Amino acid sequence: MITVTFYKDEKLALGVKTDKGIFDVEAAANGQAPTTVAELIAQGEAGKRALQDLVETNQGTDALFLEEDGLTFGPSVPAPQKIICVGLNYKRHADECNMPYPKEPIIFSKFANTLTAHNADVKLPTKGKEFDYEAELVIVIGKEAKNVAKEDALSYVYGYTNGNDLSVRDLQFVSSQWLLGKTTDDFCPIGPYLVSDEHIDNPDHLSITLKRNGELRQNSNTSDLIFSCSEIISYISEHMTLVPGDIILTGTPEGVIMGDPEGQRDWLKPGDELQVEIENLGTLTTYIK
Repeated sequence: MITVTFYKDEKLALGVKTDKGIFDVEAAANGQAPTTVAELIAQGEAGKRALQDLVETNQGTDALFLEEDGLTFGPSVPAPQKIICVGLNYKRHADECNMPYPKEPIIFSKFANTLTAHNADVKLPTKGKEFDYEAELVIVIGKEAKNVAKEDALSYVYGYTNGNDLSVRDLQFVSSQWLLGKTTDDFCPIGPYLVSDEHIDNPDHLSITLKRNGELRQNSNTSDLIFSCSEIISYISEHMTLVPGDIILTGTPEGVIMGDPEGQRDWLKPGDELQVEIENLGTLTTYIK
């Protein structure tokens, strides 16, 4: 199941990506299928089957299938309870920053104010000067997870989406806490799609790239993760209960601006276009304003 959220009558609506276009779930709603991302994740396999049945039943109704290019997207997961991030989690990224590999996952958070969507305009704040990008694979939790064994961790995943952990580097390192540089409004675009786990054979072996104004800047694979997706989920679940809809940004590969030599760092500026592409998850586009 591949879903999107999009704005309809100034409210977020659920859509299913199909070969015919984006199926408008709300317009076909019959009370027998989930109509929000939260309901879909909570219902799990039953929810996906109900949505698929709804799409198949309405294959002949062309008006229910919308052109994707004409939609205004919402975040692929609109209302996570928690936005958890993992820092310094790719070997070659740690190498470019001249930092040792962490012995345990470095965990920090973003807040709901940071969430935005595919094709969104992101305005740079007046505080800060050193604005950077971070292409990231995002895990979406599908069921409550507490003290989960690494071997079982992926069974708690609903699916995956693309993320861009936009950062204000000069604020990030004001103190030992990274929070200030990570929680600027709209600095967590996610999307365009929420892709359920049956489409992803191995989240630890996906190509991941970022282009800035068409130039390839990040080009790696999640096989370079220091802590695998299973290890991340297990570790976090030892410290807090993960609930359906929580999202985990798993870290970024080499190629960030901060990794360039001092004096050669061309920080993000208005007019930049960023594209995060992850294998089987599509391309997340962000416009810096």
